[in-house]
Amino acid sequence: MDKYKKLASNTLIFAIGTFSSKLLTVVLTAFYTRVMADGDFGGATLIQNAVNILVPVVTLAVDSAALRFALDKSTDKKSVFSTGVAIDIIGFGVFCLFAPLVINIRINDFDMGQYALVLYLMLLGSSLRQLCQQFVRGMGYVKTYTIDGVIATATSAAATFIYLGAFKWGINGFILAIFTSDMLSVLFLFFSAKLWKYLDFIHGLKKTTVFPMLKYCIPLIPTVILWWIINVSDQYMVTYFNGVALSGIYTAAYKIPNFVIIFSAVFINAWQISAVDEYNSSGNSKFFSNIFKVYSGALIVAGALLITFSRIITAVYLGSEYYESWHYVPVLVIATTFSCLVNFYASVYMAKKKSMLSMMTAGAGAIVNIILNFILIPSIGAYGAAIATTISFVVVFIIRAINTRKFVNIKIDWITFIPSCILLAASAAVIMLETAGQWQSFAISAGLALLIIAVNFRSVADIVKLLLDKFVKKSGKKA
Repeated sequence: MDKYKKLASNTLIFAIGTFSSKLLTVVLTAFYTRVMADGDFGGATLIQNAVNILVPVVTLAVDSAALRFALDKSTDKKSVFSTGVAIDIIGFGVFCLFAPLVINIRINDFDMGQYALVLYLMLLGSSLRQLCQQFVRGMGYVKTYTIDGVIATATSAAATFIYLGAFKWGINGFILAIFTSDMLSVLFLFFSAKLWKYLDFIHGLKKTTVFPMLKYCIPLIPTVILWWIINVSDQYMVTYFNGVALSGIYTAAYKIPNFVIIFSAVFINAWQISAVDEYNSSGNSKFFSNIFKVYSGALIVAGALLITFSRIITAVYLGSEYYESWHYVPVLVIATTFSCLVNFYASVYMAKKKSMLSMMTAGAGAIVNIILNFILIPSIGAYGAAIATTISFVVVFIIRAINTRKFVNIKIDWITFIPSCILLAASAAVIMLETAGQWQSFAISAGLALLIIAVNFRSVADIVKLLLDKFVKKSGKKA
């Protein structure tokens, strides 16, 4: 299959699973707020966030290594999966030794320790599911991966409605619903992809696989922490300098740029496979450059439309209580756009197995973010946090664009990219400052968005044509 059409095909397939899970999140959030008390919902979220941070630490982020090494056609797949499962089990066992400490954790008036059992269950389920998911994706079972996403969406919804709606189990029900869905997902992947064939703790654990995988995945642990600093630390600093009320408004503003992330996530899942497949090909520079032009153009167009309609979307999606958060949306949209561009370059490090460089470049962004937060937040509040986050992502983007040239020379079409970025920044400034009045500012921003679409029309048209061609061919085959 042509490499462009393969990428388009995988993107369409991944879109099914991604959008179904994102839609579920929206529906379940509305359900949670109606069946759980405020304290319970907040406490359940704290446990969920804690597990999300613990998984890569406890498992040494081995799921990322499983994906990358499974993509290599020459690797021993049995050794890759056996190593991943072994590390998951050992890591979980070691973390069990800290149970006496976990039981005594208390955050302000929330006793997290009393939910230690469900926390451990969720950690185990999430670790195993992520490992199986990434290994299956690396093996090229794209449709199986997507079907699993749809099944997990259905089982998560069913378990949530039963445990919270019928049984009224509160926080325990919230976590157990996630654990139930994760374990059913593991069972589905284990049998549908016949993963038992790749599990052998006696002959499968080889030094030639174990040590390279550890060398690859261990640097990803601090990388996760560094990205947490860039993405989340500003919310804590806004709380410290300006109070929890403004922090809540600022946190709500992040929900609008997430639409850009949804678009990006669908593509990046497919792109990582193509990046590894085509990395050693003779025309890799042209392929990477062409895809970057289309991807960046589509991202900037999506960002421009979100900025233009930020007030309307905020009012409809977040409601009147968080309406004021629209002030920060334009800058955060730019930050999110550049974070997605940064993720594109991460695929180069992944293909080359240079996870240490991924960590170092993320570290540069984290340092810039912390310094700017301390400078800007005390003087201009949440605007300072948004600007600091944006600049930090721009810095990481520039560093990676230069650094990755030694591996793949990705040529940026500066004639379209620079004007697009300038127009995007101008649109954000017009909406935020409202110097011409609300509707006049909207009109100016809409005009700038049309200019951005005109500048990137070829890029957007290319991706639409590629996807439509693939869809039409698929429909024709079925008919």
